[in-house]
Amino acid sequence: VQLVESGGDLVQPGGSLRLSCAASGRIFSINTMGWYRQAPGKQRELVAAITRGGSTNIVDSVKGRFTISRDNAKNTVYLQMTSLKPEDTAVYYCNANILSGASPGSMDYWGKGTLVTVSS
Repeated sequence: VQLVESGGDLVQPGGSLRLSCAASGRIFSINTMGWYRQAPGKQRELVAAITRGGSTNIVDSVKGRFTISRDNAKNTVYLQMTSLKPEDTAVYYCNANILSGASPGSMDYWGKGTLVTVSS
């Protein structure tokens, strides 16, 4: 099982970006999918998560600016980011709880991350 993120870029304050994360491999089902971020010198933190049924959890610091969504048919999760601020600069990681042929139960998988830089 692999998670591959894309969409990170350099953007000016107030700009927008859309991150994507696609899961591939021998996947039976995907439970919760989420986005985390890690800024330089800081711990990795949850940004947003979405269940298979579409229930979402978004942290207060990005609420109203970021939206998480998923396409179950494509095993893909998205993070739409608007009104970006310099403090949103970080490596953004995709996480997914996946039931696959690799283990008898579901496991958490991580992508390698995609860099988002917000700067003028």
